Amino acid sequence: MLNRLKRLPKDERGLYVTEFALVAPVFLITLLGTFDMAHGLYMQTELQGIIQKAARDLTLESGTEAAKQAALDASVEARLKNLAKNATVTFSRRNYKDFTKAAQAVAEPYTDTNANGRCDAGEPYQDNNNNSVWDKDGGDDGQGGAKDNVVYTVSVSYPRMFKFSLIGLPATTTMQASTVLANQPYGEQSEYAAPTARNCT
Repeated sequence: MLNRLKRLPKDERGLYVTEFALVAPVFLITLLGTFDMAHGLYMQTELQGIIQKAARDLTLESGTEAAKQAALDASVEARLKNLAKNATVTFSRRNYKDFTKAAQAVAEPYTDTNANGRCDAGEPYQDNNNNSVWDKDGGDDGQGGAKDNVVYTVSVSYPRMFKFSLIGLPATTTMQASTVLANQPYGEQSEYAAPTARNCT
């Protein structure tokens, strides 16, 4: 028995199996994480490319033609679902009178009486676009009209390729892309009336 105990430190049988059992899970998680991250980067790049193409198509003859906007959204959604079949795709359009305001996305002026950083609880604000709503980005919903600048945003949410709930990652990946483009000058650009003083809800 004493001789066997002396030989035990030199016995390497089964050592590689033990090392593999320790290293394999870490290696596998790292490999799957790399694939998932690469797929996310690929999706973000494709999304940006699809949005840029949509931006070129977004200059409609009339900003109010809902059928053309719906067709454009359907085209973008179809291209995204070719990449992720279970994707949920949402669209938004915000219009501005000039590119600078679209790029800056500055909130309509308000008095933050309760100092919570939001316009609420009846606080007074200046409704620059007269849509009866305080706009935190200073824009207005929709495609707008002639010569208006539109921020077209697409959000995509889809299930992850691999489930990483054990390490705390969510089951879905969400990303978005935006672009700004001016509507065609098919008519004279409308002007807002003088700003109205209102109170936040």
